[in-house]
Amino acid sequence: MNAATRNGGRTLWVATRALLLFTVVLGVGYTMLITAIGQLAFPAQANGTLLTAENGDVVGSSLIGQSFTDEDGTPLPEYFQSRPSAAGDGYDGTSSSGTNQGPENEDLITAIRERKAQIAEFNGVTEAEVPADAVTSSSSGLDPHISPAYAAIQIDRVAEAREIAAEQVRELVAAHTQDPDAGYLGEPRVNVLELNLALDELED
Repeated sequence: MNAATRNGGRTLWVATRALLLFTVVLGVGYTMLITAIGQLAFPAQANGTLLTAENGDVVGSSLIGQSFTDEDGTPLPEYFQSRPSAAGDGYDGTSSSGTNQGPENEDLITAIRERKAQIAEFNGVTEAEVPADAVTSSSSGLDPHISPAYAAIQIDRVAEAREIAAEQVRELVAAHTQDPDAGYLGEPRVNVLELNLALDELED
C-alpha cells in the first residue's frame, strides 16, 4: 500500500467520523435541545397555538384562518366570517399564497364586485360599508384576522341568528380586538376563530 492510498484512507476515516459526530450533535442533539426549550418555554407556540372547544376537541389554530360555512360552502349566519382566501381551496396550509392578481386585473375586479354585493346583502348593509379586507385575500391566504370594521358590519346579523342582544356580541368583538403590535406595528385586528368560540361559549 503506497503513501497516497494510506493518506486517502485516513482522510476518508476522518471525514466519516466527522460526519457521524456532526450528525449526532447537530442533527439529533440540537434538534432535541431546541424542541425541549420550545416545549418548556413556549408550549402553546411550539404545538401550533391550537384552540379547543369546551368539549376539548381541537378546532383550529389561532394563527391560521378557516372558513365558517356549511357543506355547500354557504356562509353560516351565526358565525363571523373570515376574509377570502386564495390558498388552495381556501385556508389550505400546504398551499399558502395570494392571488398574484394586480389591481387592474379584470378577474380580480369582477370577483371583488361580486363579493362586495354578496357581503352587503348577507349582512344587511350598503356596499359602501363593506371594508377592503372583506373582499380581498391576504398575501398568505391564511390570515386568521379581520378588521374591526369588517367585524362591525357582521354584529347585527350574528346577533339575530343567535337570538341574542347585539350589545353582547359587540362587547365580545371589543374583547377580542387586538391592538397593533408594540402599540404601532400593523392595525387593530380581530381573531375570527377565537371570537366564534367565545360566541359558542356564551350560549352554553
